[in-house]
Amino acid sequence: MKKIIFIAYLFLLASNSYSQDLSEIKFSNASTLSFFSFLTDQKIVIRVSPDGKITEWGNIWEKGYYNYQPGKLQEYMGRVEYYGTEADSINRGKVKNIGTCYITYYGKFDIATNAGKVKSIGRTYLDYYSNFDNDASEGKLKSAGNTMFAYYNSFDNIAVKGKLKSVGANQINYYNSFDDKKIQGKVKSIGSVNYVWYNSNDRREYQGSLKSGSIEQVINGVKYIMQ
Repeated sequence: MKKIIFIAYLFLLASNSYSQDLSEIKFSNASTLSFFSFLTDQKIVIRVSPDGKITEWGNIWEKGYYNYQPGKLQEYMGRVEYYGTEADSINRGKVKNIGTCYITYYGKFDIATNAGKVKSIGRTYLDYYSNFDNDASEGKLKSAGNTMFAYYNSFDNIAVKGKLKSVGANQINYYNSFDDKKIQGKVKSIGSVNYVWYNSNDRREYQGSLKSGSIEQVINGVKYIMQ
């Protein structure tokens, strides 16, 4: 019995060692979703666009380092391999592994809205909304492992439709078209964390910039970056 428990423990440990965790989400201009970041067991950050393309990877640029910029990565100098002729024709030339992290893609015979998109990063599987879903979310990342993503649909306010609505249990709210024109579409809150922006009534050089809140904020284990 002890031997079975020990083997189960080793299996769980190995699984956790190779799991890739959602680590960051960035909004450009604090409004438009830019990418989802996943952190590998080797502490390599792999970034995926909302529609399932790998955009960049690298090592974390720790806060406090010289010339630190939120969201900036250090170049990864380790092993990177790409798919060749052995792969589906739509995935040839795409990155295959970064360090020890293996990456797969949906093929041309998969659902059309998934074809060519990232399917897995290490042990984390990714899925996407299909053409049977609301057109404002079609083709966008639906889940990464156990984390589900929802988006505002085409019937919502014009300033928020299509935007990321929730990450797991964290609800994301935005200033809508009835708010000041300088802050329309910007993130208003994520979970219990609020963001306040200078509006058109403030000094011109401040308008649209962050008044209250943090450019980088960790909420339930995920870092949200507003730039």
